Amino acid sequence: MHTIALFGTSADPPTTGHQAILNWLSQNYDWVAVWASDNPFKSHQTPLQHRAAMLRLLIESIDPPRHNIGLHQELSSPRTLETLSKAKSKWPFAELTLVIGSDLVTQLPRWYRVEELLRQVQLLVVPRPGIPIEDTALQPLREMGGSVAIASLNSPDVSSTAYREKGDRTSLTPIVEAYIHREHLYAWQDAAQKR
Repeated sequence: MHTIALFGTSADPPTTGHQAILNWLSQNYDWVAVWASDNPFKSHQTPLQHRAAMLRLLIESIDPPRHNIGLHQELSSPRTLETLSKAKSKWPFAELTLVIGSDLVTQLPRWYRVEELLRQVQLLVVPRPGIPIEDTALQPLREMGGSVAIASLNSPDVSSTAYREKGDRTSLTPIVEAYIHREHLYAWQDAAQKR
């Protein structure tokens, strides 16, 4: 059966960490569907269309190129259950796996109609540095009917937050950084240029 990893992310901005995850997923799934999305539990600094454009650039700059990763912005929805419904319509015979970071495990039980979601899709948790995956946090998901696996991936210790709050450019690929400069995104950058 065709396996598809569903990876929605805030991508505010997308980092080398996102790129490492996409690369790993492309080696473990037949297809990787990725999109930028608004997370109702977060506030976003950059409009969705810019985050999607940066995500496309990030995918295109994976080296060596991976031809089984696609930006599927049409899947984007603040409600993952709606995203899953769109994905099931698009790929009715595929085995779908929802990919989340370990930082979302404790948030997941508060998602919209989460029990219904977990009954319909497999869940893959990607470890994030500094955010351990506790079995006590996974147990409620399993009790709700979730099939939960943990990715055997060591993600780089980078985050979008570090870039947004401190301007830590080490987490960005050159092509994403160039886009940010060209489009004048993120407030700290304007302050730094005025100094």
